[in-house]
Amino acid sequence: MELYRRALLIALGALLFGGPATAQAYPSRVVKIVVPYPAGGSNDIIARILAQKLNERTGQPFLIENRGGAGGNIGADVVATSEADGYTLLLTAPPPLTINAALYKNLPYDPAKAFAPVALVASVPIVLAVHPSVEANNVKELIALAKAKPGTLNFGSSGNGSTNHLAGELLKSMAGIDIVHLPYRGAAPAMNDLIAGHIPVMFDNIPAVLPQVQGKAIKAIAVGGAKRATALPDVPTVAESGVPGFEASAWFGLVAPAKTPAPVLAKLEGEVDAILKMPDVQKRFTELGAEPGNILGAAFGKFLADETAKWTKIIQSSGATIN
Repeated sequence: MELYRRALLIALGALLFGGPATAQAYPSRVVKIVVPYPAGGSNDIIARILAQKLNERTGQPFLIENRGGAGGNIGADVVATSEADGYTLLLTAPPPLTINAALYKNLPYDPAKAFAPVALVASVPIVLAVHPSVEANNVKELIALAKAKPGTLNFGSSGNGSTNHLAGELLKSMAGIDIVHLPYRGAAPAMNDLIAGHIPVMFDNIPAVLPQVQGKAIKAIAVGGAKRATALPDVPTVAESGVPGFEASAWFGLVAPAKTPAPVLAKLEGEVDAILKMPDVQKRFTELGAEPGNILGAAFGKFLADETAKWTKIIQSSGATIN
């Protein structure tokens, strides 16, 4: 009887205190952060900065696993179908979370249901750039040029469904202009053609644009974000240049599988929040042309929902689709 009572007390104690104890223990082993794109890109670099700091703060390894392919869908599906224990996470650019559901006919996961939001880790301004031969030094002049020659002005991007492609579609829609999208297999070949003058216009992330602007190979006429970029303080936003309400930026967000325990999510949110406030992390982000995200938990979930609604509307109006 005494043994039974002791066993019952132990069981009750586990029920009462198991949750907090589990949260305090997390992480107790290796955590995998899936990046759904190849190594070496902005997404990968941001992930490795975060992983190193999480390792230092928790004493447990946070390892990056690059699982590229299908516009980020392969890596995202790996996390969506992983055990919801906080030991497999996804750090991704926008497409797998806010774009691909409207773009792909057969997505293997539902972005709105498959993930628990953790944090917006970083945002990277998108720059509207033109070849020096283009007779437009600002957005108003570019819009006027496009309206004077409808259907003849091309803009390049890193591929169908990329944030840079959809930024161009957003500009077309909001400014009422007819410019033609030319998708490339990656941002680098598109940028090479912009520099060579084979395409006149392109949206691209600031890390790729900055050295070309500084070398006067291209002209930066606007940034797509809600505010001016720290690295290009004299370049106005698209919104303040004649298209009010325009906002498009690349960003990198951390999510976990849906139904991950709340204490684990809270632990991750707290760690990421602390890391993004570190001066050395902020300095490294600035060097990359990125800015700390600092949007956590439910607020990040709302951010994702708003982004999804915006890009779904643009995709549907443009008719873009991928089988």
